[in-house]
Amino acid sequence: MQQAAFPKPPDRRLEQILSPNHPLCKEDVVWVLEFVKKKVAEQDPRLLDLPQPRLLRNFQHFAEAATMLLQRRPSCVNEADRLRTALVEATYGLLDPAPPRRER
Repeated sequence: MQQAAFPKPPDRRLEQILSPNHPLCKEDVVWVLEFVKKKVAEQDPRLLDLPQPRLLRNFQHFAEAATMLLQRRPSCVNEADRLRTALVEATYGLLDPAPPRRER
């Protein structure tokens, strides 16, 4: 049996990776870039609803994240923060808003 490409639900994994408390690794960055690429190829309706200037910003940040991945200096904290910001911006619109939590 083949292992699923996304062992966790994709939105949940994306939220985890984009969390400021999560230490970024190369595999996470590649996963996010592949996730965005897949959503663009599938013509995800959430992307189609975004205005063109926002889509261009998404692409700009996608390209920035990909370039930073190639040039990344793993020990530089500022670079990691910039990379996470680029990933957040590149995925803008792809996460559904979280459902309201019920209070007990």
